[in-house]
Amino acid sequence: MKAFRTFMLGVAIVGVVGSSAFAQEPPPVPPQQGQKPPPPPPKPEDPTYKETVVVSASKVEQQLVDAPATMTVIGPRALETAPSNSYADLLRAVPGVNITQISARDINITSRSATSSLATSQLAVLDGRSLYQDFFGFVMWDFMPSNPNEIKQIEVIRGPASAVWGANAVSGVINVITKTPREMEGTSFLLGAGSFGREYNLNDARAGSLVYGNITHAQAINARWAYKLSVGSYQSEAFARPTGAIAGGSGVYPNYKNTGTSQPKIDLRFDYDHPDGQQRVVMSGGIAGTDGIMHTGIGPFNINAGTTFGYGKVNYSRGALRVQAFMNALNGDAENLIAVDTSGLPVNLAFDTKTFDFEVSNSMAVAGRHVLTYGGNLRYNKFELSLAQTETSRTEGGAYFQDEIFASDHVRFVVGARVDKFSSIDGAVFSPRVALLLKPSVDSTFRISFNRAFRAPSQINNNLDTVITNAVPLGLFNPAFGSAVFRVPTTAVGNPNLTEGRMDAFELSYTAIIANRATVSAAWYYTRFKDEIFFTQTGEWGRLTPPPGWPAVLGVPAWAGGLYDRGIRFPSNFTYLNLGRVNNQGLELGLDALLTNTTSGYVNYSFQAEPDPNFALSEVNLPPTHRLNAGLTFSGAKMFGSASVSYVGAAFWQDVMDSRFHGATPSYTTVNASLGTKWANGRYTASLKALNLTNRQVLQHVFADVNRRQIVGELRVNLPK
Repeated sequence: MKAFRTFMLGVAIVGVVGSSAFAQEPPPVPPQQGQKPPPPPPKPEDPTYKETVVVSASKVEQQLVDAPATMTVIGPRALETAPSNSYADLLRAVPGVNITQISARDINITSRSATSSLATSQLAVLDGRSLYQDFFGFVMWDFMPSNPNEIKQIEVIRGPASAVWGANAVSGVINVITKTPREMEGTSFLLGAGSFGREYNLNDARAGSLVYGNITHAQAINARWAYKLSVGSYQSEAFARPTGAIAGGSGVYPNYKNTGTSQPKIDLRFDYDHPDGQQRVVMSGGIAGTDGIMHTGIGPFNINAGTTFGYGKVNYSRGALRVQAFMNALNGDAENLIAVDTSGLPVNLAFDTKTFDFEVSNSMAVAGRHVLTYGGNLRYNKFELSLAQTETSRTEGGAYFQDEIFASDHVRFVVGARVDKFSSIDGAVFSPRVALLLKPSVDSTFRISFNRAFRAPSQINNNLDTVITNAVPLGLFNPAFGSAVFRVPTTAVGNPNLTEGRMDAFELSYTAIIANRATVSAAWYYTRFKDEIFFTQTGEWGRLTPPPGWPAVLGVPAWAGGLYDRGIRFPSNFTYLNLGRVNNQGLELGLDALLTNTTSGYVNYSFQAEPDPNFALSEVNLPPTHRLNAGLTFSGAKMFGSASVSYVGAAFWQDVMDSRFHGATPSYTTVNASLGTKWANGRYTASLKALNLTNRQVLQHVFADVNRRQIVGELRVNLPK
């Protein structure tokens, strides 16, 4: 913490010194006698809407309107004016995307279906490098870039994408693309500090604080070499915890010490551009730390300080050919805050995992009517997990091929498929993609598509092995026991016989650019998720069958009449199961418009029908039926800002522990805004950012922390070369 404060002080000093040296713009020189005054500035041109180029849909550059999948792109203006730098808040305005922020560090994102306390079906990549943690099957968003100035754009595929991206891209892909060193030459500083409300049910708690900072320097050493160094940190105190009875459930919120998060990061990148102008080598690496709460099906774990994530990556490109190799390494430990083992100590999760991935892809035009895209990857994981020691490694690999067929100027077909093989799954997994694109004009597309995607069982899904207990005070039955407790055991085990969960998705959508200044989109989808993996209760200690070790002197009557008949039930077993199928369908409507050269607006609406499983509905989270987002952004020469409103409907959650902790969250509406100023030709910006201006008491998951109003002041300094 002391080192971080020193770092922040350095940032502030540089900002103050820099402002005195550079911020003063020279006053205008008055015309000399006899000279004509300078001509008035030219009249602003009519606003134009630049066509967005994306790479995520097929791993090849194409116009957004021509992509074979429904996509949303978050660009530079949205990043500059956003009321928060959190990835949860940046992505919340994307239609069809459900987000839960459960603690100061823990966010979960899922497209077109309910998310959860540990989302496992959304793939997240950073410049093509997967951040998916194979050991638990989730994404740690802590390890994304901390400086939004580094981000070029964020591409969101709203729907299955395993035909290109492989395993775990079931509900979609979020691809964060950063700027090259040559695209951001110079030095940039970021400093933010603020506070957030922590009151719950009028408890008058003091506000919490957060602070973040970053220094990034990028330089072209010569015509061949360039580099970028980024150092930053984010720190937040804990949010408020709810108390009392759980809405819709039979239990109460457990009382545990909540924690905030500390996330230091350092990244280094070198680019080498070959003299022929066609080849490039990119070498990058970094290390990051994290701590704070991670929620799971067996309760919240507190990730301890000292947990680190490191990576190294090498990319080679020549034209459309891409070759990539990377390594991710995560090491640390965490303690469960409510689950204890048979000795009464917190359940501990120690993890040391390494992922090695090698990938090749290419694209070529053939006969003037085809664009062929193909590639594949090989991935190896090494595991050391205290809660799952049966398996220590697994290997997976896959290959894909796609043909985009230009039948005419108005008709295109996309046909492709990917085949994957896992050492943990019997047989190969086949993921096809078929799309028909009808183009009434160059700037509009009707899309009819079918995709299949899959999620592979994680190492924990297959091999979890632990026992958690619930304490029963024996003194309630016989004062002679005093303060002694009996620990009712619940066994939680993995399932080595799991198969992959498979989703078939049908979609009808429309994307168009209107009057060269607005994009409209509409999408209807229907998905069928077969063999989805659920953490499921498979047994309960019965009325006449107390758990082993129940004191004989109390006997069955005390258990049956004292606990069971009073509605106090205890599960005996949990495991992971492939359960039947779940049907989902929904509708997404969106409009993004450039109103003037400096002002843009958006509005979108999402409808998600209640899931239709062929097994107990109580096993499934219910997403909000309705979501609505609307906003305006402004970015001028001197001022910038945004205003937005977001509505999220009621939802139901059952993915934490047993039925005592299941329940509903009410609908909520948040109003967000930002306002900033620029000076010295944009070298310096200062802004005020606010979330939940009305200070609404928001629960994004029944077990989540409470979100209240957050206000942050931010200073950015951009000193070009």
